[in-house]
Amino acid sequence: MSYELLLNIILWSTLAFLSSAVPWSVIVGRLSSQADIRVVGDHNPGAFNVLRAAGPMWFILAVLLDGFKAAIPVGLAWYVFGVANWGIVPIGFASVAGHVFSPFLHFRGGKAVASTFGLWAGLTLGVGPTLLGLLLLLMYNVVAVSGWAVLLTMLSWGGFVVWYYGPVHPPFVGAWLANLALLIWTHRSDLCRPPGLHSRVLHLLKRDRP
Repeated sequence: MSYELLLNIILWSTLAFLSSAVPWSVIVGRLSSQADIRVVGDHNPGAFNVLRAAGPMWFILAVLLDGFKAAIPVGLAWYVFGVANWGIVPIGFASVAGHVFSPFLHFRGGKAVASTFGLWAGLTLGVGPTLLGLLLLLMYNVVAVSGWAVLLTMLSWGGFVVWYYGPVHPPFVGAWLANLALLIWTHRSDLCRPPGLHSRVLHLLKRDRP
């Protein structure tokens, strides 16, 4: 690895971390409801508590901002500034880690679902967000515990990454593993519980019994 490439990776990793660290959901919550979303719901500084505090329109804005703050630096590094191969792995990791360990929130950030969508939007454009969204919607309607829904979504997405992108862009597999590790960390309390089946699935199973 050349010295210039190493500096480029360090620069973009730093930019990705700082961009991702901006707590847009907290800012949107303040602007929309004059409330600190960290005292709402599960006390997480993420978009779902914006939904609880301020409603769906502000939630959509928070999701987009939390996604774009990861997508933009990753996309610029990968597509525009030529950070190719394994150099994208630390940049991708930083684009999610900034949200999880935000220095603007005393290193107590969110669960990084929206920034995960942003990371894969930056690397795959529309493919990642579309497939991740469909998988997450499915898992949320099958599994009772949200952390398990996120984990199963990421494992399914990982299978697609290995099959579709692995032969062409092997670093995407490394980026997925780093992303998976962060999501396991942020959802660790949920993952200590049994996943269970969603009430909709249980209702269907009961209805189908003779």
